[in-house]
Amino acid sequence: MKLAILISGRGSNMDAILTAIRKGHMPQAQPVLVLSNLPEAGGLTIAREKFGLNTEVLVSNDLKGWEYDKNVMTLLQNYEISPTNGLICLAGFMRLLSPQFVSLFRNRIINIHPSLLPSFPGLHAQRKALEYGVKISGCTVHFVDKGLDTGPIIIQKSTPVLQSDTEESLSGRILRDEHLVYPEAIKLITEDRLKISGRMVLINGEH
Repeated sequence: MKLAILISGRGSNMDAILTAIRKGHMPQAQPVLVLSNLPEAGGLTIAREKFGLNTEVLVSNDLKGWEYDKNVMTLLQNYEISPTNGLICLAGFMRLLSPQFVSLFRNRIINIHPSLLPSFPGLHAQRKALEYGVKISGCTVHFVDKGLDTGPIIIQKSTPVLQSDTEESLSGRILRDEHLVYPEAIKLITEDRLKISGRMVLINGEH
């Protein structure tokens, strides 16, 4: 399965995914492209220099929604990544995908979010968790649908919230857990072990 990883920043989850692939944990995953909407994204250098991957930049130029995503579609087609052979992994990609794009790649786009969804969707999830006073937070890998962090959940991992936590310290511990579960979710997909039933994501071989 061909992977396109979309980033906007440092690319730490991208790094974790590509490292897991390099170590042989996902033999059926073929990373093809790292795409960013920001030319200064640090993950682009990591993708090129550490992993030797093709990188592309598509700046927004004030394009919104489908007008921008059409350019993404064209780029994916240039790399022969399609809804039948590809998987799009959002790894800190700071744009909302248009409904048209999500429909074309239905159940072929996944995202990771730093909370136990459906709690605290959107930006600043760790800050919201601390302000609410929860005792457990975590991260969620989910399929992307037309809502904001509302798609079917693939994997979640809990992270205890400490009384001494700041937004920075909690974010750092959650991020370490993200690096574990995102590659695992991709592995399940590339091994064709998932079945979506309503909002439930069923994992073959798991009881």
